[in-house]
Formats: sequence, C-alpha cells, structure tokens
Amino acid sequence: MHSISTLQISGPDAFDFLQSQLTNDLGRLDNEPEILAAWCNPKGRVIWLGTARKSENGFALSVPTETAAEIIKRLTVFRFRSKVELEVVEENQTVDPAFLLENGYPYIGAAQSEQFTPHMLNLDLLDVISYDKGCYPGQEIVARTHYKGVTKRRAMRFASASPVSVGDKVQLDGRDIGEVLNVAGNELLAVVPVSKAGEGLTVNGQELDPRELAYLQADARDIAGET
Repeated sequence: MHSISTLQISGPDAFDFLQSQLTNDLGRLDNEPEILAAWCNPKGRVIWLGTARKSENGFALSVPTETAAEIIKRLTVFRFRSKVELEVVEENQTVDPAFLLENGYPYIGAAQSEQFTPHMLNLDLLDVISYDKGCYPGQEIVARTHYKGVTKRRAMRFASASPVSVGDKVQLDGRDIGEVLNVAGNELLAVVPVSKAGEGLTVNGQELDPRELAYLQADARDIAGET
C-alpha cells in the first residue's frame, strides 16, 4: 500500500496561489467535488500528482507521505507575499498500488519525482492539464508538447513473469529505451517509446507482456500514430 497524507492550503490567497502552481484549473471545483492535478518544476517535470478538493478553510491536496514535508517546503518558496498557510493535517491514509496501476494512474513518490513530463505520464489523457487557465511552472513546455500534437514516450502497462523494481531499465535488443515507473506484483507501468510498445521489450532479461489501458485504447492514435 502507498501511504498518503493530506496537505491543507488555507488563507485568503489560497485559490490564486494554487491556481498559479498546479496544472489543472481549480475553478472546476465549483462544480466537481475533486479533481486530479500535478505540480511541475520549471523544466516541465512532474514533482507531485494527486487529488485536489475544496476544504473548509481552503483546499486539500493528497500527497505521498514520503514527500509531504518536501512539497510544503518547496511550495513555501513560491508563497512570497501571498496570504496562505500550508500544513500536513492528516497522515498515513493508504491507496492500493494494484488499483492505480490497473487503471493507469501513475504514482509519483520520491523515486519518480521530477523524472517525467506530464505527457510521459499520460496526464493529458487523464484530464489533469488545463491549457487555457494561465501560467504555472513548466506550462510553456507542457503547452508546446500539446500543440505539437506528438508524444513520443508514454507510460504503458505490462506484465512480467516475476516482479521487477521501480527504476529498472526497459530494453529492446539489449538497448535501454525506457524505465519502470510503478510496480504492483508482476504488473508494471513503464515509460517507453510509443512506437516500440509492442516490440518484445524486456526488463532484466524478462519479456514484457503488454496489457491494455482503457484510456489509451480510447485514443488509439497515441499508439499507432505518434512516433
């Protein structure tokens, strides 16, 4: 199980502060109880991915417990004169890794933080990105990828004969071409070139068996058309 904490962002400037940092539009919470959102560094690499919802005094974000303190520390750097308070208000909830992996939701813990762009993690297909809400860290890079219409690498689901580890390299013909993102038992998400996803990939000498992700099947051009 992954351990999850809740960050409370409160104060009169909470909306404007988070709206300028996160990839999704917090205005959606006027009509939706919860949305997925991500926080990127200036190079467009995902630091955090989780849920955002309104709370009594502002907003609540779900974050991996292992990175909660670091996320608060780094968000505080961007606070400047904004009237916001950031704190961990709840710890040690759990989420099932098999549920996340089966549905293609990436888990971004300490090992994965700042390694991948939103498009590599399929966040555009998971409705985690707003392209018209205004600037946020990494927005220029994310928008450029979107408007070019090409995503060369994506998180794909596979099964292996025996468990592998996060960070293991995915190989094709003995050459490293990707990396294991998340693992649950013998199943895994790996970020690999879209054009090579069905071509006999291996990890530690084990062949990978491609498995479906519903949202990728619904947008087949991402598999067949992007190279």
